[in-house]
Amino acid sequence: MPATPDDLFAFLDRLAIPHSTVSHPALFTVEQSLALRGRVAGGHSKNLFLKDTRGTLYLIVLLEDARVDLKALPRLIGCGRVSFGSADLLRETLGVEPGSVTPFSLINDRDHRVTPVLDAAMMEKPLLNFHPLVNTMTTSIARDHLLAFAAATGHSPLIRTVSGGTAASTDCN
Repeated sequence: MPATPDDLFAFLDRLAIPHSTVSHPALFTVEQSLALRGRVAGGHSKNLFLKDTRGTLYLIVLLEDARVDLKALPRLIGCGRVSFGSADLLRETLGVEPGSVTPFSLINDRDHRVTPVLDAAMMEKPLLNFHPLVNTMTTSIARDHLLAFAAATGHSPLIRTVSGGTAASTDCN
C-alpha cells in the first residue's frame, strides 16, 4: 500500500523535519494552483514523471513557472530521449495519481527505480511547496529538509540546471 499523507507527516516528524500543510480544493494544474499565491509562501513546483529510452525513470522537479526543453533534457542529465511515464507506471513506482506528482512520493519508491532531478533554480529558494501525496493539500518544507527527506528514502537527487535555455551539459553520475 502506498503511503498516505498521514504516513508522510509521521515520517517527516520522525526525521525532525519541520513542515506545514494547507488544505484546499483539488488542484490539477499550475494554473489552478495560482489561487494559493499569497496564502502559501515559498517556491511552488511542477513535477514531471518521465522515462527515457532505456527505461530509466526520472522525477523532474522545477519551479511552477520554469520551462524545460524535453529534447535538451537528456543532454543535461545524461540520459536517453525522454517521454512522459504512464499513469499506471506512476502509480506503480511512486504510488500517486496524476495531478499529485511530488518529490514526497519518493517515500513510495522502495525499489529506488526513480531518479529525482531537482532544478538548481528551485533549490535557490529557502522554502518549497509540494503536494503531500494528494492534490488537496500543499506542504511547505525547507530546501535543505527536502534533501534530508530524499536521503532518508534512499534517494540521492541530482541537482541540475534543467530550466531555462543555457544549462551546461552534465551526466547522471
